[in-house]
Amino acid sequence: MATPAHRIVFANEKGGTGKSTTAVHVAAALAFRGARVVAFDLDHRQRTMCRYFENRAETMQRRGIDLPTVECHVAEDMDEAAFEDFVAERADGADFVLIDTPGRDDPLARHAATTADTLVTPMNDSFVDFDLIGQVEGESFKVKKLSFYAELIWEARIKRGRSQIEQNRTQMDWVVVRNRTGHTEARNMARIEQALAEMSKRVGFRVAKGLSERVIYRELFPSGLTLLDKGHLGDLGTSHLVARQELRGLIASLRLPGGPAAPFEVEAAE
Repeated sequence: MATPAHRIVFANEKGGTGKSTTAVHVAAALAFRGARVVAFDLDHRQRTMCRYFENRAETMQRRGIDLPTVECHVAEDMDEAAFEDFVAERADGADFVLIDTPGRDDPLARHAATTADTLVTPMNDSFVDFDLIGQVEGESFKVKKLSFYAELIWEARIKRGRSQIEQNRTQMDWVVVRNRTGHTEARNMARIEQALAEMSKRVGFRVAKGLSERVIYRELFPSGLTLLDKGHLGDLGTSHLVARQELRGLIASLRLPGGPAAPFEVEAAE
């Protein structure tokens, strides 16, 4: 039986967590490895991820350059079965299927999350975002209950574990990515770390450090360029180099199949 494409799903029912930005850069990093990546944008209203790669194609044409890129499709108004047919048709032969979900509760997004080989949940370092996966006591900040979303993923992992041999898939790896940690007050950061550690033991996710520098990512969107596009970004300031290193660290922490990506192996030369 052929090994199916590794499915990476970026999901968070709260907006403003850097989900699409993280998804785009992970997709680009995989493309830099030489992998064939087919992406699906489930937010057919904003379609941020697909717009990013459309901007990238326009930049390549305008500048006459060739960059690793990603085939991106928008999924509009379809149920779970139709979506899976849509993915199967367009991602045949792909190494990775990457799905970016909308920052709101959505039935198709819930379905996509439960099908992930790697589920990435970016969150800002605040208890507002933590509430997506669990609730804490107001005084002690200890976790008192799982959220609906955490229970959904927990049940999906159990179900998948029972049938993973028949499906030729491994157990789901759930990674909670902490973005914007530099904007968090130290005491609050420690409380969030404690709550995440407690919650991770209950539902089995890993915690990874994400992206703290956000301005450069917003600036890159119109061109569709990424921090990996060396030689096409002009002069980079110190903060931009730090952001690139954070991105390298995030990619490594996701432990995706295929080994380290080529653009992450030349840091010492910079």
